[in-house]
Amino acid sequence: MRQKVLFSIDNFLDLKSLHNFNLLFDNLENVQLTHYKQTGRKPVQREFLLNSLIFKNLKSITKLTELYHELVDNPSAALCCGFDIRKPIPSIQRFSTFLKNTPNKELVQIRNQLVHQLIDSKIIEGKFLSIDSCTILANAKENNLKTNVKNRFDKSNFPKGDLDARLGVMITFPKGKKKVDFFWGYRNHTVIDAKTELPIWEITKPANVQDSTMFISIFDLLENEFQFNIEAVLADGLYDTASILKYIINSLKAKPRISINPRNTQQGKDDKELRYTKSGNRICEANLEMLSRGTFYDKKQDRWRHKWVCPLHHSKKFQHKYIVCPVYHPKFFEQKGCYAYKRVDDDIRKEIDYGSESFKKDINLRTGSERVFSRLLTICMQNPSVVGLKATANHCTIAHITVLLVALTAAKNNFKDQVRFIKSFLPNFKT
Repeated sequence: MRQKVLFSIDNFLDLKSLHNFNLLFDNLENVQLTHYKQTGRKPVQREFLLNSLIFKNLKSITKLTELYHELVDNPSAALCCGFDIRKPIPSIQRFSTFLKNTPNKELVQIRNQLVHQLIDSKIIEGKFLSIDSCTILANAKENNLKTNVKNRFDKSNFPKGDLDARLGVMITFPKGKKKVDFFWGYRNHTVIDAKTELPIWEITKPANVQDSTMFISIFDLLENEFQFNIEAVLADGLYDTASILKYIINSLKAKPRISINPRNTQQGKDDKELRYTKSGNRICEANLEMLSRGTFYDKKQDRWRHKWVCPLHHSKKFQHKYIVCPVYHPKFFEQKGCYAYKRVDDDIRKEIDYGSESFKKDINLRTGSERVFSRLLTICMQNPSVVGLKATANHCTIAHITVLLVALTAAKNNFKDQVRFIKSFLPNFKT
């Protein structure tokens, strides 16, 4: 049983690209996953299962069944992943159980180790960081529009195929026109180093979790781990909130390079479209003076706002004068008339140099997020072969580990210009 293979199967079959996987997995030699005591079947080296799932990503194998058959039919691939080809290859259930039961914090620790090594190799600097999210569709029949499902996108009716999945919105722009689609699944929230276009942090949450609510917690964890000297943080309009802008300026001591979201600006629309009386009260669409209800603190938007209400519903003086709204506004019949708000505190956006050459130059780096997700999708991150939040989160983390592992292998072999060649580096690498 201790005898070794007397010939190299990869050379015998001329599988040079598979031989290069040894260089890749050498960078995971110090990785150790927790081995749990169990009864029944003999345990499988969990590190070998991780190697196999990385191999699956780089070979664009979408299903665990296909991975199993690839390892059975190709002994060289099994050897590269660490398995003893004289013994049976682990069953499909072993791979599924690994994704389902492995604590995500163990895989996150591996991911962080790779980022630290890339920092030590002078690849990642962390001066310009960009944040974005990617949709991960659940393996549920509700996402297949060819199936007949009643109340397909009822957010209170969770799909039986994946009870952890939640209803999310996916916005695309085919032919320049906005298109809104619903889906059941998750979102992978990712922070990238904008200069090198490499992911440095990620977390997977149900699709109904808003992107902006994840920002501060993600950057708190990221800063505690890496202590980057951040110069600028890049993001799209979804992250344009006062609390996030204040956090970037005051806590991170960085420049916010976030696209303006018109909904979150001081007025929400041009002041020229708003009318006020001499006393400062709003005039509604029916040309009536609205009633002031004072100022209040909007905790969600982190701002102070002045509120006005419909006079026809809240003043006896107007109720005797008008039976219904003069312009028949639908809100008069659906609720207690119209409401109006105005921000009354100082807007943090006044401190940001929108339109400057520096702002334009920095925010152009944000397009790197799209390319990072494009590379992650080529290794099947958006096509999980498992169900459930825990397994899907592990699936996404392994995809990020794959990208970082290829980048580290390229850097250690003096190919720093190829750290982003995720699919082409190993097949074309010559020792």
